[in-house]
Amino acid sequence: MSRETPAAGNGDLVAGHALLAGFRYETRPVVRGYNDRVLCVDVGTLEISEKPVPGEMKAKFTGGKGYGMRLLWDAVKPETKWNDPENEIVIGMGPVCGNTNYPGSGKSLVVSLSPLTGVPIDCNVGGYFGPYLKFSGFDALELRGRAKSDVIVYISGNEGTVQILEAGDESQDSHLLAENMVEIFARDEKDRQHVSSVSAGSGAGNTLIGCLNFSFYDPRRKVARLKQAGRGGIGTVFRDKRIKAVVVRYEGLSSSSNNPADLPVIQKTGLKLHREIIAHDDEQCRMREIGTAHLVEVMNDYDLLPTHNFKFGSHPDAGKIDSHHFSAMVTHGLPDGCWFGCTLACAKAADGFELTTGPYKGSKVTVDGPEYETVAGCGSNIGILDARTVMEINFYCDTYGIDTISFGTLTAFCMECWEKGILNADRTGGLELTWGNSDAVLEMLHRMGRGEGFGLTAGQGVRRMKAIFAREYGADPKLLQDIGCECKGLEYSQYVSKESLAQQGGYSMALKGPQHDEAWLIFMDMVNNHIPTFEAKAEALYYFPMFRTWFGLQGLCKLPWNDIEPADNAGTSEPAKVPEHVQNYVDIFNAVTGRSIDKDELIRQSARVYNFQKVLCLRMGRGRRADDRPPYRMMGPVTVEEYESRAERYDKQLLEQVGFDPSGRTSEEKLEALRKYREDRYEKLLDAVYKRKGWTPAGIPKVETLKDLGIDYPEVVEVVKALGG
Repeated sequence: MSRETPAAGNGDLVAGHALLAGFRYETRPVVRGYNDRVLCVDVGTLEISEKPVPGEMKAKFTGGKGYGMRLLWDAVKPETKWNDPENEIVIGMGPVCGNTNYPGSGKSLVVSLSPLTGVPIDCNVGGYFGPYLKFSGFDALELRGRAKSDVIVYISGNEGTVQILEAGDESQDSHLLAENMVEIFARDEKDRQHVSSVSAGSGAGNTLIGCLNFSFYDPRRKVARLKQAGRGGIGTVFRDKRIKAVVVRYEGLSSSSNNPADLPVIQKTGLKLHREIIAHDDEQCRMREIGTAHLVEVMNDYDLLPTHNFKFGSHPDAGKIDSHHFSAMVTHGLPDGCWFGCTLACAKAADGFELTTGPYKGSKVTVDGPEYETVAGCGSNIGILDARTVMEINFYCDTYGIDTISFGTLTAFCMECWEKGILNADRTGGLELTWGNSDAVLEMLHRMGRGEGFGLTAGQGVRRMKAIFAREYGADPKLLQDIGCECKGLEYSQYVSKESLAQQGGYSMALKGPQHDEAWLIFMDMVNNHIPTFEAKAEALYYFPMFRTWFGLQGLCKLPWNDIEPADNAGTSEPAKVPEHVQNYVDIFNAVTGRSIDKDELIRQSARVYNFQKVLCLRMGRGRRADDRPPYRMMGPVTVEEYESRAERYDKQLLEQVGFDPSGRTSEEKLEALRKYREDRYEKLLDAVYKRKGWTPAGIPKVETLKDLGIDYPEVVEVVKALGG
């Protein structure tokens, strides 16, 4: 390790950040998508080093999330807690990451032990940081330790230097901090697009639901914009380590920066998808117009839009927060991709948005989003049917470093607890958490940002609030369990899963907790009835989590897979898989790496990492059958109010599916009969899915499954054997 003077950016500003440690490394080109080395930064000991990626790790873990899981396993022990110095944040990029020819190829994968769950969380995030870090020379970055005071880690990819700097008096909040990092480390206006940072705002340090903000500089807007690694509290880990920002500067990007084995194949495959997007996006999902917010009206029409803590699936005033309201607020006519070359361009932003509350009241800002999950979670699920308010919540969650999905779900839980008398103004510090009370919601959010009062309580997340409300307020633990929409400690993302058994499994069997990125099967299961049997559901709950895992191994976005489809996709044998796009992914992987996999090996690549992650969860104390059971609110109606809102539907189900005649029965009796039926079906689903995955009935991977996948390492086998695998 060598000490040196900072060598980039505005000299006066950088000179104000004392150099704590420096490191030089050899710059060299990426070869077929890989650097074959990892950058390790310990902000506690101020040690910076690089280490090679062993051939075995490359062969079995592929990249991205796979590297993150392998590195995290080596870093932690079974007793490690999220706030122990040895817990790492690993940012990884896969071999396909950074290519500019195929849309959606700019993703980073972030892995750490979650403050909410205690097990590995992984987040797929856009922005320029991951690709720039990759072309600076590394396939992954390990951040470990805890600094004595706030630090900035700066990677100069063209010079081959890494520095740990003492942080200055920059704002902690991400919309300002990202701008500060551009001002400090960019050499001039043109250079700003070469600088990207990772940060977490003040709220991340005061809650367990902190997110990370990955920046990308928009030269047309002249602002540093943000994308979030949102789930599980990774931003909280980042702030616990006293890291203020990690910054990378890299210039020299080209279409061949990955030095692929066959660039013409990548260009040809990408051009085909570009043409599909231009021809069909306007009539399919309108991603280029408004991103994922188009789902609001679709979900409302199908009774799937979370409303009042997932009690209901639609709202008569949902039109007030449909995508057309947000389309009118965002700026059109500008390229909006969060990585170069993405024609889908779903990263929408509202410019000149004037804030009405909080520390930035009166400021006009650029708000990135909103995504569907934010509109549903911070809109209908808490009874706020006002697009401007949702946009303001979106902005403050982002800049404070707070996950909008967890914030929406935990706020909805608080509101139902208020409705049931569990919470009151004395217990919330004067916040009247009634449905739709936007003033109270925003004030609770600002208290999270400031680290005050009930904001600290709510920021612990739903699982910990359930324990607090039972212990301190005498609330019924069973009721809290039924209505507290978390599993494994992670708050649910924003789809009503009551009528889709497969989606119930997709949520609660997800390794990190109920996030829809493993499997979104509502339409296949509930609307189209394409997977009617337990075996068919189990097959879907095997394939789709494995297929979606693959995006995380490569550094890819999911959206270009099925949010745009070929014109003839509906006529294929498996339209839900979008087979032409699956072949595209096989082709571009082979073209980058020079390998020759097929679609079956694609699934095996994922199965290795998926099962390894499962065993890592078990090693950390969670991941068995009991952890895969959802709260009943996500399975069926908890209250009489819920039942009676859909009485005709539920009565018919009791008669035709359960064999229970609802005539003359009370709503309470009908609730009980329906619950028994649905809980029994869910247990049967667990049996079928575990069998298909090669796991025991307790949810433990079998040793023969690990052997078949080639991950029967002694330390992995030891974990499953101890649990009966």
